[in-house]
Amino acid sequence: MLSTSEWRPLAEAHAARVDDFVRPHLARRAGQVKHPVHDFLFTYYSQRPAHLRRWHPGYGVALEDAEEHASLKGYAGDPVAVTAAYVAAQRPLLTQLHSLLTATAARPPQLGCFGLHEWAMVHRSAEHVTRHDWPLRLGPEGTDAVVESHRVACSHFDAFRFFTPTSRPLNTLQPGRDDRPAFEQPGCLHAGMDLYKHAFRLTPMVPSELVADCFELARDIRVLDMRAAPYDLADLGFEPVRIETTEGKAAYVEAQRGFAERGAPLRARLVAECERLLDATP
Repeated sequence: MLSTSEWRPLAEAHAARVDDFVRPHLARRAGQVKHPVHDFLFTYYSQRPAHLRRWHPGYGVALEDAEEHASLKGYAGDPVAVTAAYVAAQRPLLTQLHSLLTATAARPPQLGCFGLHEWAMVHRSAEHVTRHDWPLRLGPEGTDAVVESHRVACSHFDAFRFFTPTSRPLNTLQPGRDDRPAFEQPGCLHAGMDLYKHAFRLTPMVPSELVADCFELARDIRVLDMRAAPYDLADLGFEPVRIETTEGKAAYVEAQRGFAERGAPLRARLVAECERLLDATP
């Protein structure tokens, strides 16, 4: 059990940690200003900014004088804590995530995709409609030529499903919605960003420090994801990673390897949390 004087500073520190990213997003949203890089973690993923700011100690820790937690999903008692009944009800989710995370961790990272998923999403699109309101760095024809002159090897379904009809047959893999454990690999940028999704889906059963760690990784990966994309984001201060060149490919692979190394211990921590929670409610 944590006393009020113990847990409130932890909660405040967590909110302050994520506010550097949350507050600018809320300001942009209030002003109806879109940001193609930084908004992604709040628009693509379902975790709301207020939920990201809210601190949880995780299953097995009770909080003294925590009335604001008492009404939250999964909590009960006095002192308040996440209940065993709630954890037991989440066994299907825990089992699913454990299977996906362990399968992903067991594979060597594949580092040859060069971020072509974003390029494939605009390949020969009708009237060259793009997913973001920013110009294509090489223009429509140049973008199409990059896709068609490279080997496209996207292993992540949630990226692959946005490929245009003309680019889908060019992908050497055909991942599906229900076979993610058979395709996910730790070198994939989206698999790294999804560690944040897995962490917040386990809320409030896992400590918020783990969620914040995964969030920060996803934030940094997203920057590389869009720097290597076909869009010209120079006006936003993002220098492109020119994956159509030898030098750009090398820079992308180096950064991709670094993110795979950063993601490995986070993935292991999520696996350990799934196992702890599954063991707690046999």
